[in-house]
Amino acid sequence: MKLIVGLGNPGILYRDSRHNIGFQVVRYLAKVKKTALKKERGIPALSAKARLAGIDLFLAIPLTFMNLSGGAVRSLLKKYKIDREDLLVICDDLDLAFGRIKLQPAGSSAGHRGITSIIDALGSSEFCRMRIGIGRPEDNQEASDFVLAHFNKRENSQLPAIIKSASDCCRSWVAEGVEKSMNIFNRKEQKVKGVKA
Repeated sequence: MKLIVGLGNPGILYRDSRHNIGFQVVRYLAKVKKTALKKERGIPALSAKARLAGIDLFLAIPLTFMNLSGGAVRSLLKKYKIDREDLLVICDDLDLAFGRIKLQPAGSSAGHRGITSIIDALGSSEFCRMRIGIGRPEDNQEASDFVLAHFNKRENSQLPAIIKSASDCCRSWVAEGVEKSMNIFNRKEQKVKGVKA
């Protein structure tokens, strides 16, 4: 059994923000697999059981704010008896070019508060994460404002291709493992079809 968690902030205000791209990928996967994300009993998260590449897994999004995501992730792992090495966390990344995907088997939070919360809750940074580039703000815009803002018109037109590519990466991670998936999706020359550099 595996667990794929998309990070974001709950509520309509943040629904389509850059910070919530992890939510969007998980919702896309749930839609493709024709399964509904439902409230977990006793855990601040929505989850759905699915089957990807012939393997059973859970899709989930925490219902806490980003910086408190760890508690929900820890509880889901415990409830469904899922090992840390079978966890994939999807989040946004300011330091990656818009649309670029980077899969990592472990590592620091790189300042991402959702990842920091999960590391703290699990007592370990040894879990896979997929970072999706959302670009950098203009010189006069605060990073915190940028990540909480909605994608612009050009970005929105390219978003479906990015989310589809991220879902393909999830499928590869499930079926082929992290190392092989990194070789496919982490290459700098790898371009998402329909996304302009």
